[in-house]
Amino acid sequence: MLRGTGHGGGDARRRALEHRRSARRRLPAWIWWLLGIFLLVGLMLFVLHHNQKEQFRPPVVDNGSEIDEVPHAKVNFTEELLSSTSFARQLADQMTLAKAYVILAKEHGNLQLAWELSSQIRNCQRLLSEGAVSGRAITQDEAHPIISRLARLIYKAQDAHYDISTTIVTLKSHALALEERAKAAIVQSAEFGQLAAESFPKNLHCLTVKLTEEWLRNPKHRSRSEEQRNSTRLVDNNLYHFCIFSDNVLATSVVVNSTVSNANHPQQLVFHVVTDRIHFGAMSTWFLINDFKGCTVEVRCIDEFSWLNASSSPLVRQLSEAETQGYYYSSGSKNPEREIKFHNPKFVSLLNHLRFYIPQILPNLEKVVFLDDDVVVQKDLTQLFSIELHGNVIGAVETCLESFHRYHKYLNFSHPTISAKIDPHTCGWAFGMNIFDLIAWRKANATSLYHYWQEKNSDLLLWRTGTLPAGLLTFYGLMEPLDRRWHVLGLGYDIDIDDRLIESAAVVHYNGNMKPWLKLAIRRYKYIWERYVNFSHPYVRECMLH
Repeated sequence: MLRGTGHGGGDARRRALEHRRSARRRLPAWIWWLLGIFLLVGLMLFVLHHNQKEQFRPPVVDNGSEIDEVPHAKVNFTEELLSSTSFARQLADQMTLAKAYVILAKEHGNLQLAWELSSQIRNCQRLLSEGAVSGRAITQDEAHPIISRLARLIYKAQDAHYDISTTIVTLKSHALALEERAKAAIVQSAEFGQLAAESFPKNLHCLTVKLTEEWLRNPKHRSRSEEQRNSTRLVDNNLYHFCIFSDNVLATSVVVNSTVSNANHPQQLVFHVVTDRIHFGAMSTWFLINDFKGCTVEVRCIDEFSWLNASSSPLVRQLSEAETQGYYYSSGSKNPEREIKFHNPKFVSLLNHLRFYIPQILPNLEKVVFLDDDVVVQKDLTQLFSIELHGNVIGAVETCLESFHRYHKYLNFSHPTISAKIDPHTCGWAFGMNIFDLIAWRKANATSLYHYWQEKNSDLLLWRTGTLPAGLLTFYGLMEPLDRRWHVLGLGYDIDIDDRLIESAAVVHYNGNMKPWLKLAIRRYKYIWERYVNFSHPYVRECMLH
């Protein structure tokens, strides 16, 4: 009984212990409900906070972007350099002074100091360059190290007895030397540029030689040339006549080719080309062996004009004088201040002045368009012949803009002969593409007016040289202004002509030294001229003109 009673009491104690353990592990229901409510409220607060953050995010980004843009605000670096309070100005001033001491240090053999100064100058230049590129102001933290090092080196240079008086004398001598070198360089550059402009490229010379050989080798060319002289088309006033005076075969070819290529009826065009004795065979051969869309091309030699002599032409007489020959053709000059461009022999060449003798060269014609050999035609020019000139001799595009290119720019109005007869504010105009009424020319006796002014300018006191001043005087009061789009100038010197103006132009003119057939041509405009060069021609290929 005792064993049984003991066993039963042990079971009772185990059950009571398990009951107490299970009671400790189980939480009351109300606690679980409270925990659930807290979790739910926390989740709702998280979602609400997240939504508010998303809602207000754009303004935060915008504010941040505005703040970010402030440090990158562009500054005018030129104003920075001029401002007396900017670090850029301090750096520039220190650098200028340091450069002076570099020169002094080198002259006194202190190469170490010169090297140290040069090193800091490079650092200064680098910092200024970075500021200019980024468009920001240079800060004190950036400038202070360089300014301090430069200041120490400058003090070191001053301590080496490079005082201010020595600095001034040395820099003055260097400035004078540089000024002399600059003047010499300008004169040399002008001379070289003029030589390049006056030179005849070897490729064009090669073409001339080959064409001349063809002319001499083939007698058929000479007979065909003589036959063309008798063509009735040369004197038919129902056709459209153009005249070109040139010794450049390829340039003349481009003028003719561009004119016929843009004409509605090229077979109605007649070209009267006059050249010199040397280039007559080459010029004649080129227009005989090439077809230009059915137009007629007459080539004549200036030597045929027996009436053009010293007794009838003041220019011919002046060219025979030693003084004129020395002015234009001598290799040296006693006057170092002379302007090189006014001594170009082309200005007084007879070919260049033949434009004043067109009625004598073409006595049977009533209207003619004159074209320089450095133009390219882009529109149909036959419409020029229907323009009313209102009794005037010449139609031309005016070149004046406000006070520029008026008569006082070309002529010496301090001379009484000019000031008494001419208004200095009269608008100037351009040669190169002009329509001439030869009936009005003969009525006004314009060639005699040209002779009068040439005689008056025998001492070169009215104008220095060229055909334009003579033309302005000869056709004074006899010029009819044309629309500007007929003739756009400047392709031989101006690199900034508006493309739209070039595209709308009937004729573009490469006036200036940078002719399209020269290596110094402005590349931007060269393609316009090259479009009308026949690079597939055997002679052109042999002379490697492309």
